[in-house]
Amino acid sequence: MSRTRKWSAGKGGAIALSEERGVRMLHIGGDAIQSAMRLSAPDALELEYTRAMMAFLLFCPAPKDVLMVGLGAGSIPRFMRARMPDVRVTVVEINPGVVTAARHYFGLPPEDKRLRIVLGDGAEYVPGHRVSADVLLLDGFEDGAHAKELCTQAFYDAAHEALREGGVLCANFMADDPKRDTWCRRIERSFGRRVLLLSAEDDVNVIVLAFRGGPARIAWDELKTRARALKRLYGLPFDYFLSSLKARNTHTAGYLEIVPE
Repeated sequence: MSRTRKWSAGKGGAIALSEERGVRMLHIGGDAIQSAMRLSAPDALELEYTRAMMAFLLFCPAPKDVLMVGLGAGSIPRFMRARMPDVRVTVVEINPGVVTAARHYFGLPPEDKRLRIVLGDGAEYVPGHRVSADVLLLDGFEDGAHAKELCTQAFYDAAHEALREGGVLCANFMADDPKRDTWCRRIERSFGRRVLLLSAEDDVNVIVLAFRGGPARIAWDELKTRARALKRLYGLPFDYFLSSLKARNTHTAGYLEIVPE
């Protein structure tokens, strides 16, 4: 691995870049890979967890407004810019160095009516923007751990209120995080137990999907139809997402139970 640049930039620790086999990687506060971009396919989602976060499309296939907390290298905004022309994305990032890295080294698109970058604290921004998003993507880490300000009961309550009816919270956690069950219980309280779990394909990350309203259960046949269409449209492993949802959540032969009885 060739480390190309390293510097310190505020909250979250040192920022470093590395490249290996045509993939440029972002590291924040340690050696763990925060984001990655294949230089020959910059708009693709290189890391398994970023692909898994797109599983929200199974439940909200045509969002208009996506709010993200945590920019990383901007993989998901780049993907949405290239593949989802009707989506407006707002990203809140607390570390100015991360924004600089995403712009200079990872081809983050310029801001316009479809992309807005807010330099600020997501724990403060989300409570001030009620009923503003169809999807809230939560990927905020500090020194390799989930940012504690984004794991409080008050924040998850605010996340619920930031969504429109039928909206989806999609939160990324490390699979081995010893506090993940605590965070999930808080999300369940805020979202009335409307919560599903999904594993990334490499099992390193777990994605938590939580819903403001919507049905208590969805037929597998309907989800399979959506998954086939979404896989054709975006080239992502939606068939795997269905398998993981079935493995990790309450279900019957005919239905995925969003609110377990």
